Amino acid sequence: MAGLRLGPLLRYVDWDTGGAATIWVEADRPCTAEVRCADGAGGSVRTFQVAGHHYALVPVTGLTPGTTTAYEVLLDGITVWPGTDGGFPPSTITTPAVGGRPGGPAPGLRVTFGSCRQAAPPAGRRGPHGADALDTLAAQLAAQPQAQRPDVLLLLGDQVYADQLSQATRQWLAARRDLREAPGAQVADYEEYTRLYYESWLDPEIRWLLSTVPSLHIFDDHDVIDDWNTSAAWLAQMRATPWWPERVLSGLMSYWVHQHLGNLSPAELAADPLYAAVRATPDGTDALRAFAARADADPASVRWSYRRDFGRSRLLMVDTRAARVLAEDGRAMLDPAEETWLRENALAGHGEYDHLLIGSSLPWLMPPLIHDAEVWNAALCRGERGERWARIGEDLRRRSDLEHWAAFPRSFAALSDLIEEVGTGPKAPATVCVLSGDVHHAYVAEPRIPSTSRVFQLTCSPVHNSIHTAVNWGFRLGWSRLGRWLGRGFSRHGRTGRPPLSWRRTGGPWFGNQLMTLALTGRGARLRLDQARRARGKAARLVTVLDRELSDAP
Repeated sequence: MAGLRLGPLLRYVDWDTGGAATIWVEADRPCTAEVRCADGAGGSVRTFQVAGHHYALVPVTGLTPGTTTAYEVLLDGITVWPGTDGGFPPSTITTPAVGGRPGGPAPGLRVTFGSCRQAAPPAGRRGPHGADALDTLAAQLAAQPQAQRPDVLLLLGDQVYADQLSQATRQWLAARRDLREAPGAQVADYEEYTRLYYESWLDPEIRWLLSTVPSLHIFDDHDVIDDWNTSAAWLAQMRATPWWPERVLSGLMSYWVHQHLGNLSPAELAADPLYAAVRATPDGTDALRAFAARADADPASVRWSYRRDFGRSRLLMVDTRAARVLAEDGRAMLDPAEETWLRENALAGHGEYDHLLIGSSLPWLMPPLIHDAEVWNAALCRGERGERWARIGEDLRRRSDLEHWAAFPRSFAALSDLIEEVGTGPKAPATVCVLSGDVHHAYVAEPRIPSTSRVFQLTCSPVHNSIHTAVNWGFRLGWSRLGRWLGRGFSRHGRTGRPPLSWRRTGGPWFGNQLMTLALTGRGARLRLDQARRARGKAARLVTVLDRELSDAP
């Protein structure tokens, strides 16, 4: 009898018709995976195999718009979800109300987002990072089944940490291989990646939350390795490392299976030749491995970015890791095809959406000192101050993680210009928001540009992690007047001039495990920041530290 190994995860929910969704599962053997909903909707599909694991992305059709319905998962006709552990409300699929009266209000949208989540320790044990914000959200929603839930959860990178493992996973690896041999206490292959997903997604609260709130994902560096694709010199060094090829292929393969597939709509899945090839063979490992090898060798051959429209709100989730151009004389955060994709999708139907959300794992607007340091470092590395400074710059780049949008000055300017173009004129949306994580603190920043739209950098990180005290103070310095003065010194030395635009921090910085929620109704937008806090002897709870109107347009 087939058993449920991982999942279910509610991934895609159709906001065009309100009648379809997809559910991701992993079974412990080949089988037919089926979803049955209480209202009669459902769907089934055969599992596909990768590296001895059996997965399915079940298309669910026949859902009623504007409703919430419970569902169960069956494998070969036997119910395997809900499980027997209890303690959680039924897993449900909520569909948007669409097709209302002409001119009537569009359904609102609640987007909860964050990044950088190391798996929480088992129940009853304390870890080094404090209360997990996502666990805490799940526990609160489970305790209050009628409470308002997010319509979608955006996970903006570092969903798993391939290079920073828990003690339990290190012990599991030590029983599998000799950790004295490279890569040591880091994951080495696909099977070890699956351990990370089990550790993270089998957490009872997280498992229930992901079964009932749709999630959209994009990777960041730790999903593969810290500072992934920082520079051409970094990449050349890694490609000469014996264990690296297996690591990067396994990272891309596991991301495609566990995260990327669920980002796609049923129509996109039907048109995906790799998905068809993997499902058409008894074992899709070779096809997926060949795809991952091509993606690593030629990043421009693959697109990990994607677009989702939620009524009159548009999300463009952008790959800021694999799509980079690393040659020092042509450094770019996005390769030319990716940059064109972003521009075309931001401008397509301009005037037909009220809010544009750009999901970028890395912030566009950083603390000014850090921005200036990254622009200066990029100038050094491309040789503006000679070979000696170029070597110093490369060392600093890696030691200090100088690799955000500012470290790709042309790309920073191009994104700034695009946002100004989208946000200007009578067809401009009410808001343009860049949603980011990575930097282990949260803040709100606003650029000074002559736009019609309200433009925001909304950064929220970590969900469950921490930073050294020195880094905390470094970020605080980066936002200060002294930091701005120091940044101008970097600009003078690097001969980089002033940034193409200026910005100011209008919220934060906040430190701790946290989540942001953006509520969009009509042309109005409201932002909330919740932090997970634990009082002595009590369960963790979310405490609201910011509740602010971004746009009060009707």
